[in-house]
Amino acid sequence: MLYRPLGRTGRQVSEIGFGAWAIGADWGQVDDEQSLRALHAAADAGVTFFDTADVYGDGRSERLIAGFRKERTEPIVVATKIGRRAPLDLKAYTRENFGAWIDRSRENLNMDRLDLVQLHSLPTDSYYRPEIFDAMDSFITDGRIASYGVSVERVEEGLKAIEYPNVATVQIIYNIFRQRPAERFLSAARERNVGVIARVPLASGLLTGKFNRDTQFAATDHRNFNRHGESFDVGETFAGVDYETALVAVEELRSLMPPDTTMAQMALRWILMNDGISTVIPGAKTPEQASANAAASDLPELPASTMDRIAELYRERIAPLVHQRW
Repeated sequence: MLYRPLGRTGRQVSEIGFGAWAIGADWGQVDDEQSLRALHAAADAGVTFFDTADVYGDGRSERLIAGFRKERTEPIVVATKIGRRAPLDLKAYTRENFGAWIDRSRENLNMDRLDLVQLHSLPTDSYYRPEIFDAMDSFITDGRIASYGVSVERVEEGLKAIEYPNVATVQIIYNIFRQRPAERFLSAARERNVGVIARVPLASGLLTGKFNRDTQFAATDHRNFNRHGESFDVGETFAGVDYETALVAVEELRSLMPPDTTMAQMALRWILMNDGISTVIPGAKTPEQASANAAASDLPELPASTMDRIAELYRERIAPLVHQRW
């Protein structure tokens, strides 16, 4: 496992992290004991960065991470998110509400001071409200959080957020099917010493190469109930790419896989080819998935020919669907 600086937080974190949405909710059935084994498998492989949110299973994900942390001795960095416990309304984003949500996460995670708190995909207008960021500054001052950042849907939101001097990180969707952040955002974040956390790296599992037209998803899985943005931003599900179109693109990617490498590992290694990324956070519900994800850090760089073909495939098949939307 290799490690990279997490922006101005002053921390070094594993370049492959652990996204803990799946062990909390919205990805079908999960078993807490198996989830704990997955967390431990990730840490055993050198993963030190774990990302969760207060709404993942209404605190279930945070509490699982708290139990896991008790059983580890090495430094573990935990990032959580706040802001989705209320309707997406600017009136809800008060210092009082932020403080209450932070305190609830402190209790769930059993941490006096949270390592990193991210505003959780708030409406675009919120990035133009300095008072929101002033409120977050105050929680650093009072010691409840060490650092804060944002989790955004759109590149434009990320560019606006990094104008605020204490925004330490930006979490953004970046993968083979969502390449727009590499145009301007990643370099802008690097210039401001802002860490970048790449989420949805496998396009909700599409980039594992394991799905087909007959794949069925559980009723409680967002890949079933949010395909058209019924519950939250459609870009969070399959990276916003039409499922049938994506399956065709995945078949073309299959021929690019290096020997002894899974498609998921190739997709993660593709993200790590950009040094503007601090860490990438694939989810895992089993120890085997967690270990395989972590192993992507040990892979050699992808050949230039592979990178060129992926760029061409994106321009031809995927960009017309998603590039300007997010």
